Amino acid sequence: MSWLNLRNYQLDAIENLENGKILCGGVGSGKSRTSIGYYYKEQDGDLYSEEYVPMNDPPQDLYIITTARKRDTKEWEGELTPFLLSTNPEINLYENKVVVDSWNNIAKYKEVKNAFFIFDEQRVVGSGAWVKAFLKIAKANNWILLSATPGDTWMDYVPVFIANGFFKNKTDFTSNHVIYSRVVTNFPKIDGYYNTGRLIRLRNKILVDMDFKRKTIAKHEDVFVDYDILTYKAAGRDRWDPYKNEPILNAGGLCYVWRKIVNSDISRQTALMELFEKHPKMIIFYNFDYELDILKNLFEETPVDVAEWNGHKHQEIPDSDSWVYLVQYNAGAEGWNCIKTDTIVFFSENYSYKVMQQAAGRIDRLNTPFTELYYYHLKSKSGIDLAIARALKEKKKFNETKFAGKNFEKR
Repeated sequence: MSWLNLRNYQLDAIENLENGKILCGGVGSGKSRTSIGYYYKEQDGDLYSEEYVPMNDPPQDLYIITTARKRDTKEWEGELTPFLLSTNPEINLYENKVVVDSWNNIAKYKEVKNAFFIFDEQRVVGSGAWVKAFLKIAKANNWILLSATPGDTWMDYVPVFIANGFFKNKTDFTSNHVIYSRVVTNFPKIDGYYNTGRLIRLRNKILVDMDFKRKTIAKHEDVFVDYDILTYKAAGRDRWDPYKNEPILNAGGLCYVWRKIVNSDISRQTALMELFEKHPKMIIFYNFDYELDILKNLFEETPVDVAEWNGHKHQEIPDSDSWVYLVQYNAGAEGWNCIKTDTIVFFSENYSYKVMQQAAGRIDRLNTPFTELYYYHLKSKSGIDLAIARALKEKKKFNETKFAGKNFEKR
C-alpha cells in the first residue's frame, strides 16, 4: 500500500503526465492531489513506497496559480501537507519556495525561471494579460495545467498549443485552421475550422484524462414554476422596462427584464420552500442581486442559518442542523467543496454549461458520505427559460443577441 493512498486512476494519470500537458478530470476527481503527486515524482519522490521518501533537497520552487477563493480558503495547503510542503518556510521541510496565489496576480511571476508551475482551473483563454504572462512563464519553467473542462472551442486551446510549441503565435494558428465569416462586422466572426484532424491529434497529445468512476448518482430534476405571461409578452412587444420605467435599448437589457419577470414570480419561491422542507441543508445558486434579496427575505422569518458567498460577502457554510448557502455563480461556481449536504437548487440557471457543471461539482466529491445527490432546476416555460435550458442541454452557452436580437430590428 502506497503511503499516499492515491487511487489507481490518479497514479495512471501521474505516469502519463509530462511537462506542458493538461490534467483533465471531472469536478471532484482529485486533480489537486494528483498534480502535486506528479511534482513529487518529478523531484525524485517515490509514490509507491510504503513510507514517505523525501525529494531531492531543494526541489524546484513550486508555484500554484489558482482561484482567489482556493487561495484564501487555503485549500491547496491541505493538499500540500502529506508531501511535507508548505507556503510557510518555517513548516516546509525543504529549502524551496512554495507559493499559492490567484490568477489575478499571475503577472507577478513573469520573471520566475527554473521553477515548477501548477495552473489550476483553466484561465488561459484569449489573448489578454493572463495569457501573455502564462506564455512567458511557460517558456522558462516546467508546468502543467488542471481543468475539468479544458475547452469548448479550438480557440480555447490556442494559448496551450503555443506554449507547447505547436504554433508560433495566434496568427500562425488562425492562418492554418480558422475559417472566418465573409460578413463584415466590427469583430471577425469564426464560421468554422479546417485541418481539424491535426488539431485533434495535438489536443490528444497534451490531454491526460483521469479515468474517474464516480460512486455517486446525480439526480437532476426540473421543477417547473409559473410566470407572469402578460408582463413577459408586454416587455418583448413594447421594449419597455417595467422596473425602471424606461425603454429597453438592447437584447441584453430585454433578456435581463425577461429573466427578472420569471425569476421573481412567487411560484418559484413557493417551490423552493417546498424543496427546503425535504432538504433542510441546501446550497442555492443564483445569478442576480435581486434574486439574493428575494432569497434572504424568504428565509428571514424561518429558524434556519443563512450564509452567502458572492461579490459582497464571503461567509463559510453553516455548521448546524438546518441551513441554506446562497451562492452567486460568478463568485462561487468553482474552487470550494461541500460534503455536508446532498442537495443543490439552481434558483435560476446560468447561461454557461461549463459554469453549471462546475457549480454541480461542489457537492460531488470523492469523500462525500452521500451516494445520491439531488439537483433541482427551477424554471418556467417562458421562452427565455426554455431557450437557456436548450443551450445547456446542447452543452453550449446561451446567446442573448441571437435569442432577443430580432426584437430590435428596424420596424
